[in-house]
Amino acid sequence: MGNVLSDYYERLVASGDLEADPNQRRVMDLFGTLGDQLSEHQAALRRSALASLFSPRIRAPNGLYIHGGVGRGKTMLMDLFFHQVDVASKQRVHFHEFMQDVHSRVHERRQAHSKGFVGGGDPIPPVADDIVRKGRLLCFDEFQVTDITDAMILGRLFTALFERGVVVVATSNRHPDTLYEGGLNRALFLPFIAMMKDRMEVVSLDGDTDYRLKHLNGTPVYYTPLGGSTDAEIQGIWSRLTNSERGEPASLEVQGRLLEVPQSAKGVARFSFADLCERPLGVADFLKVAHNFHTVILERIPVLGPEKRNEARRFVNLIDSLYNYKVKLIASAAAAPDAIYPAGDGTFEFARTVSRLFEMQSDPYMALGHGAE
Repeated sequence: MGNVLSDYYERLVASGDLEADPNQRRVMDLFGTLGDQLSEHQAALRRSALASLFSPRIRAPNGLYIHGGVGRGKTMLMDLFFHQVDVASKQRVHFHEFMQDVHSRVHERRQAHSKGFVGGGDPIPPVADDIVRKGRLLCFDEFQVTDITDAMILGRLFTALFERGVVVVATSNRHPDTLYEGGLNRALFLPFIAMMKDRMEVVSLDGDTDYRLKHLNGTPVYYTPLGGSTDAEIQGIWSRLTNSERGEPASLEVQGRLLEVPQSAKGVARFSFADLCERPLGVADFLKVAHNFHTVILERIPVLGPEKRNEARRFVNLIDSLYNYKVKLIASAAAAPDAIYPAGDGTFEFARTVSRLFEMQSDPYMALGHGAE
C-alpha cells in the first residue's frame, strides 16, 4: 500500500490540489507502511482462523499518533490513509464525539445493570466489544484530553481495545506527554500515556507552513458593515477553509445538556451572534466551543445599546474563551469593534474585548496554534 498512498499523494501535488511538503511525504510513507502491516495482519488472521482459540493472539501492528501545529495537514493525511486502506472494518471519528458516545454507552450499561437487566457490573468490556464491532481500525481526529471523566475512563477502555486487536490512528495538536497537562489527579493518567506510546508510533508533523492560514492568504477576518457583499465574503472564507458550501450540524454536551452548532466542518464552527449571545449561555458553553473548534465564524454582530447589557456580557465571555484557546475568529459586524457597545453597564470590561478583537486580527495571533499558551 505504501506505493499506492505515495503515488496518490504525488498525483495530488502534480494536479495542484496539494503543495509539496517533505514533512507530509514522510508521514504519508509511515501511513503506507502501516497499511502494508494491516494487510499482512489480516492475511495472518485468515491463515490461522483458530489462533485466538488455540494459540497466543496475533498482536496487531502499532498505530500512529500524529501531532503538530494547526494547519499542517494532519487530518488531511489521515483521511487519505483512511479512504485508501483496505481494511474490512474501520471507523473515522472526531475524538470528542467518540468520547461522548462512550460515556453514553457506559451510562446506559450502568443504568441497565442497576435495574437488574444486565449481568456484571463493569461496563467497559461490553462497551469495548460494541466499538470493535464497528471497526478494528479506529482513526481519531483532534485527540485531546481536558476532561477528568475522559481521563479516568481512557486507560481501561484503550486497554480493552488493544487486547481486542484494535489499531488506533490519531491526530492531535499535542504531544502525548502533554495530554491532560495540569489536570486533576494527572498521575493516574500517566499509565495511559505510556500505553499509547507503546502501542502507537508518535510522529511529529510540523513545519513553517500553516495550510489553513494559506487558504486565507492575507484575507481580512473582520468584516463591516453588514450586507450582501459581507455575507458573500464570509461564505467564501467558509468554502476555502472547509471545501464545502455548507457544514453539518453538531451538538456539544455541556453540563448534561446539548449546545447546538448550526454548521461545522474540518474543525470550523459557524454561528450567528444570536446563536451564542442572545440565548442564556455561559462561560462553560463558550469554553466547550473553544475547546472543540480551531476556527469560529461569527456572523451578524449588531451594535448593542445599553439595554443589551446581557448580550454584551455574553459576547465578552465568548471572546475571552476564544482568545484563551487561541481560536481563529472570522466575524461580520455592523460596526468596528470599538463601536459595538459604546455605552452601558460593563463598558469597562468591554474595552478589553475590543482590544482582543483587534489583536485577534493580527498576523502574530493568527500564527498561534490552537490552545497555545
